[in-house]
Amino acid sequence: MGRQVALIRGDGTGPELVDAMIRVVKASKADVDLISCDAGLEWWEKNGGYSFIPPETWEILEKSVACFKGPTTTIPKPETPKSVAVSIRQKFKLFANVRPIKTFPNTSGPLGDVDFICVREATEGLYTGIEFRFDDIAIALRKISRRASDRVTRYAFYLAREKGLKKVVVITKGNILKETDGLFREVVEDIAKNFPEIVVDYYFIDNFAQQLVKNPQRFNQNVILSTNLFMDIISEEASGLVGSIGCVYSANIGENYAMFEPAHGSAPKYKGMDKVNPTATILSGAWMLDYVGEKRASKAIFKATNDVIAEGKVVTYDLGGKAKLSEMAEAIAQKTEEILR
Repeated sequence: MGRQVALIRGDGTGPELVDAMIRVVKASKADVDLISCDAGLEWWEKNGGYSFIPPETWEILEKSVACFKGPTTTIPKPETPKSVAVSIRQKFKLFANVRPIKTFPNTSGPLGDVDFICVREATEGLYTGIEFRFDDIAIALRKISRRASDRVTRYAFYLAREKGLKKVVVITKGNILKETDGLFREVVEDIAKNFPEIVVDYYFIDNFAQQLVKNPQRFNQNVILSTNLFMDIISEEASGLVGSIGCVYSANIGENYAMFEPAHGSAPKYKGMDKVNPTATILSGAWMLDYVGEKRASKAIFKATNDVIAEGKVVTYDLGGKAKLSEMAEAIAQKTEEILR
């Protein structure tokens, strides 16, 4: 029996996407034990409570070496639970949300080929959920701590060094948020002294957003680092450069635990239609396999996915094809088996 990974199927299109990922993982013959557990809006609407995650799921999460989370729905309504992803990130101190943004073979995006990595502090900022309402005034507190900033910044610089990348681009709004972003920048400047081979560049969030659509290639071979909300928005914007948010996979990394998930939402309007792009979910699963030590299987799935997309014959509508979700997943599974023979 392989290493235990908690498996949350999610809401909306989540279950069918996770089934696609499981099909590909089985094709890779990876030695991993996926333990299904409940979480998400659909579970909560039936059961209620203070959390989208039931106690029995927390027990499975704590006994697992990692978690795979399908897309879940979070409703924008006061006095409802925080999202599944935020809850797990904060519980296990998963301080770095990492989203590679890379053009797939033979699929140039609208603004040309890109290749960079977004690193997002994932435990605090405005996502701490510290909010108050006094009659007609609502207040949210943005928490930036030296400790959390230090952890994510060190991760970003070590990632750049590991990948042979020469620049870390830091995004703030330090001219307005002088204390919170001021502290974040102080931490970056201190840590950067230990990485003299890496150039550090600073952008304000509004200017970076403009540059990302004006000349995205200037950020190729860079690590892009920012606080929670800023990088959440920027990485979503960046997904458009590779054609679809359905292609963006992600990991949430802590010191002793990790959660893997597609970067996109649950797309409930497409639920049960066998339509949406499974790439992000499948590659998040491949990354999870790498994390638990199944590196050969992981590499095979990444190569198989790249090959299927490059061929362009069995891809979903957002990639210019006509294939169903399940058909694209099956093509990737079969290609994975071929690679591993």
